[in-house]
Amino acid sequence: MDVPQQRLVYFSTTVESGSLRKAATRLGIAPSAVSRQITLLEQALDAPLLERTPRGIRPTAVGEMVLDYCRRRRMLEDEFVAGLETYQRMETGTLSLVVGEGFVTDLIGQPLKAFTERYPGIRLDIQLAGTDDIIEAVVEDRAHIGLMFHERVHPRIRFWHSSRQPLLLILPPNHPLAGDESPLSFEAIADTPLAAWRPGHGIRTLVDQAFDEAGRRPRIALETNSMAVLRQSVVAGLATTLLPRFAAARELDDGTVVARPVAAAPFQNSQAHMITRVQRRLPKAGLALLRHLRLWMQAFRSAD
Repeated sequence: MDVPQQRLVYFSTTVESGSLRKAATRLGIAPSAVSRQITLLEQALDAPLLERTPRGIRPTAVGEMVLDYCRRRRMLEDEFVAGLETYQRMETGTLSLVVGEGFVTDLIGQPLKAFTERYPGIRLDIQLAGTDDIIEAVVEDRAHIGLMFHERVHPRIRFWHSSRQPLLLILPPNHPLAGDESPLSFEAIADTPLAAWRPGHGIRTLVDQAFDEAGRRPRIALETNSMAVLRQSVVAGLATTLLPRFAAARELDDGTVVARPVAAAPFQNSQAHMITRVQRRLPKAGLALLRHLRLWMQAFRSAD
């Protein structure tokens, strides 16, 4: 049953005021208009709602039920408005991110710590995925924001920010190529055992394309879907790998690996991307997080 809100307001105001005339004064309308709306409400409910007493009017048994409904509805509306205002002030809510594994160390450290300290009521939902799954999650609205490496054109994604992050050869410090400061050639790295992402990953696609263009084939010693395996294989001296600097920042800072540039345009021009769905209206907290990550994450500070 659809009862117009206006009739409920007129009825509850009349009960609270004690008379039609006082209710009309509070509502700023004629008493006859108040009476007409209450009559229509009684007809809709097929029951009298008010009865006259020497002290004025009072609700009938059904009127008491309607009055209780009005109060509960008003309470829910107040709670909703308060919750909405809190959400709009970015004091509460959930933001979902889907990210490539290489972004994790850069993301989870100081960037998110600073954001959650500023907005303690915001809950973060973070999932790991490859490039194709990142795009799919963003396009299907399963994630507000995606962080991915290597551009993949899609008509329904918006690139909020992109940063040039060259792919570097990550080597053990004692590797024969570690001391060469000049950009390494494909000939040099083609003969070096390489730990690589499994086919389908964004970085692996970029690596395969670059080697195809150079007419060479990489010497794959190990394939994995784990960033930790890639980094540890280099630390252990098992292989080299190709990663952007931010993905191996901790090991580079510790000195357990070194990084060398590769003389290949696809590697030099590779980028990290922050994406959302085209035309999706992000909550204010989502827009704040986009700006925050751009300023705080190494992945979005251009290598230029």
